[in-house]
Amino acid sequence: MMNNHNNPWLIIFCLVFAGEMIFSLPFHIARFFRPTVLDVFGLSNAELGDVFAVYGIIAMLAYFPGGAIADHFSARKLMVTSLTATAMGGLYLAQIPGGLGLAVLFGYWGLTSILLFWAAMIKATREWGGDQKQGRAFGILDGGRGLVAAATASVAVWLLSAVLPADLDALTQLQRQHAIQAVIYFYVFMTLCAALLVWWILPESGSSDSAARTRVFVDIKSVFKQRVVWLQAIIIICAYSGYKGLDNYALYARDVLGMNEVESAQFTSIAAYLRPIAAVITGIIVDRFSASRVITIMFFVLIVSYGVLSFSLPSSYGVNLIYATILVTFIAVYGIRGVYFALIEETKIPSHLTGTAVGLVSFIGFTPDIFFASIAGRILDASPGAVGHQHFFLMLTLFSIIGMLAALILVRIKSVKNRFEADH
Repeated sequence: MMNNHNNPWLIIFCLVFAGEMIFSLPFHIARFFRPTVLDVFGLSNAELGDVFAVYGIIAMLAYFPGGAIADHFSARKLMVTSLTATAMGGLYLAQIPGGLGLAVLFGYWGLTSILLFWAAMIKATREWGGDQKQGRAFGILDGGRGLVAAATASVAVWLLSAVLPADLDALTQLQRQHAIQAVIYFYVFMTLCAALLVWWILPESGSSDSAARTRVFVDIKSVFKQRVVWLQAIIIICAYSGYKGLDNYALYARDVLGMNEVESAQFTSIAAYLRPIAAVITGIIVDRFSASRVITIMFFVLIVSYGVLSFSLPSSYGVNLIYATILVTFIAVYGIRGVYFALIEETKIPSHLTGTAVGLVSFIGFTPDIFFASIAGRILDASPGAVGHQHFFLMLTLFSIIGMLAALILVRIKSVKNRFEADH
């Protein structure tokens, strides 16, 4: 087992695989199989959004204490516990619980996937990167997670199509339920495999020194005073809203592009392969220029793309333009997501405040887990069909405008600071 612990590439593969599987049960099934999930669980878009809001509230409350827990306990033990507990929740999901049961389950997943996992994973990735490879470490983590998401989704789509009958027009509710249960059990199995992998490969890590633990409140106060941290949080809110928006693309493919359930799931799972490509390429570009400037450009691309989707339909502008625009939004969203934590280094946050800064940025930046799905669900339900989706893309346009403005302010602050340092 020690040989495994000494292999850095096995360790980062383990972190990548576990880092995506922990979120597969709460998010993958609803993302890639949205129409089927709504039918089987008897939910409206708004009701499913409310279930995700429960997850978001619990997750948001878990970021700060999760950081403290990660400093006191081994990342290996925390991640194994988290993955196993999350998989057990999947067994309950497969029983097709009602609305209340789903809300309790997603609240439970908010604890298992964030409180015991998120900070431990970030900490282990930082340790892997050392002093010289932080950019590469987090680039591989996010791009690799995207590749794992796409690969497992492709297998899950194949499983869904294998269980469903050939004639989808004659599909019964029971057949649809059996198909989604097969998908759920597949993700339970993969999550447990991730737990075994972490236990076997990830080395034990020690806790931080007592002096570091006693200055935690001083660090939090210092971070709260830095406006660049708040701007980064705004950028992540807007970028993460765009990422959450991808969850509705399978529904858009069915409602607007005329795909069936299997085709819509295939389309979104194939598009997910763009995530590792976009994250890695954007990371390389950021190393040559700067994260704030690249993110500004990416948000501008999103504003244009969402604008096209807000005011056009396949019948008026042709389906090829719609497909191309959708793919551009995938690339831009994945690109921003892959590099937004690079802003921590660019804005010269002191190294001893990195963890606290990431905790605050995560606490604020990932609040779309609370509100986004509920708002999006209500927008889609209020105007069924193409019009609801156009209103949905208008909302995403607004988020992108706010994100671009925050990134532009960061560029300005950095420029003024550089001129001041040059003059002095």
